[in-house]
Amino acid sequence: MSDQQNPQPEKEGVYLRKIRSFVKREGRLTKGQARAIEANWSSMGLSVDNGMLDFSQVFGRQAPVVLEIGFGMGKSLVEMAAAEPDKDFIGIEVHRPGIGACLADAEAAGIKNLRVFEHDAVEVLAQCIPDASLARMQLYFPDPWHKSRHHKRRIVQPEFAQKVRQKLAIGGVWHMATDWENYAEHMLEVMSQAEGYKNQSASQDYVPRPDFRPLTKFEQRGHRLGHGVWDLMFERIA
Repeated sequence: MSDQQNPQPEKEGVYLRKIRSFVKREGRLTKGQARAIEANWSSMGLSVDNGMLDFSQVFGRQAPVVLEIGFGMGKSLVEMAAAEPDKDFIGIEVHRPGIGACLADAEAAGIKNLRVFEHDAVEVLAQCIPDASLARMQLYFPDPWHKSRHHKRRIVQPEFAQKVRQKLAIGGVWHMATDWENYAEHMLEVMSQAEGYKNQSASQDYVPRPDFRPLTKFEQRGHRLGHGVWDLMFERIA
């Protein structure tokens, strides 16, 4: 995020919370990523400065809305938006190269049902997403903060679970996936105790990867090496 978009963040405290669940690894924009942002931001970019969203105005229709936190380079998000044209998708990412890559892929695929934020997800939820408005929330392979002393930085915590529940419609689902077993266990513990949710797993733990979540190259490599991936799906029931 440029200084112009994010003036004096340390003074204003725009992004600084006591505990942050991400580290901003900026990286360099390729020319293609920069061009994609310039060409598509006016039609696909969203800003917290505009406040609470009216999804029917944003997308020009009434449709179920899926929100993904931390979409990385956006390949899976674009693939899902293409595969589910009856739904509208919003992605949140703090890394500008990922924003650029996502917009480039969406442009190439002719995707119309996708919008993106370049901002902190906690603030987007609070300032821009109406209560009880989401059909699905997606959190795929978040930073596991695998060292014990960093576990408090994991985004899946009791307080955040309730912030997500507030934004899900009744019957809406929070879908999480991780390739760290310890984080999967942490997610399961937090969500099993969270008020207002029901685990969609028949065995009250994990679910098979649903068809709508694409299998990433990273995940395919992990399977070949014998690494596990754990999916959790919790439905808002109250």
